Amino acid sequence: MTTLLESRYRIVLRLLPAYYRREREEEMVETYLWDVDRDTQDQSRPTLGEVASIAALAVRSRLGAPGAPRRYVLLGSTTRLFALFAVLIQAAAAVVDMVIEVTWATSRGGPGRHLFLSQFTGQGLLTAVVTAAQWILPLLWAVAYFALVHDRRRLARVSALLAALPTLWPLLGPLTGATVPADPAFATAFGLLAWLPALALCAAHHRDAPPARLPAGTPGLVFMTACVVMGASSVVLPGLPDLAWAPSSCFVVGALGWLWWKARGRGAAPGDALAMAALGLLLLAVRVVALYPWLHLPAPAVYVGGGLLQTAALALLTVVLAVVGRRDVVEAEPGLS
Repeated sequence: MTTLLESRYRIVLRLLPAYYRREREEEMVETYLWDVDRDTQDQSRPTLGEVASIAALAVRSRLGAPGAPRRYVLLGSTTRLFALFAVLIQAAAAVVDMVIEVTWATSRGGPGRHLFLSQFTGQGLLTAVVTAAQWILPLLWAVAYFALVHDRRRLARVSALLAALPTLWPLLGPLTGATVPADPAFATAFGLLAWLPALALCAAHHRDAPPARLPAGTPGLVFMTACVVMGASSVVLPGLPDLAWAPSSCFVVGALGWLWWKARGRGAAPGDALAMAALGLLLLAVRVVALYPWLHLPAPAVYVGGGLLQTAALALLTVVLAVVGRRDVVEAEPGLS
């Protein structure tokens, strides 16, 4: 006779994909019930740790664990590539922003240095700490990127989560009474751009996943290329680009380069295009919410025009990549059509 505890375990095990349950559900239930007295099983329930462990296993088994069906292998590959591409974009953006800000401050002499340092002084301890964290922690995106491509997964996970923390301040700052820029839509979109890749990295680059790889080029060369593209795009609109401009420009150049690479018949994994399409959709959301408020204000025409052109390019490339990605996945797994 089935006890209440066994029924509860089976309900929790439904988190696992069907293929995994078919192979191991009975064995797992027997293991969980092994040392539990049958007389107490109707008064017991799975522990929080056991539920968390099963939930983590459910994520891992759906993201390319050994023995998973082809569709889950493709999903895992796409998620890992999305995390890798997004972390690369964030890493290059953080380094370029730091270099541009320091260069601007030092090139203006005493007044420039004073303005730069005033961010950290004279505004209270909490503001100073938050400002320092917002300036330093994003550099950990670069640590996460290089740790990931060198298969240091734990370091990559910790670095990505820490690097994403500053994006929470615009949302949590008002709860502490601090004054933060009042743009919740942009703060939310920019937070998603940081946290979705960080969480995807933690979930998809599990211990059973294959090492991270780039479609082309060495990690250092790709990173430097992304930095150069972002820096050059910021110089095109001196003093006007917002936080979405350089990452979006880098994505447009990278997506065009990838499409050219694929058109020449070079090798590409089935998940490459879909991963880039997902990243393009995130950047498009950030681009739109950053630009929209300025459409109703007397903003410089070069900023509005550049933003609209970039928005159109992001939208078009995202659609093209989604179509190409779907075709590649159907060719690799006809049953998914």
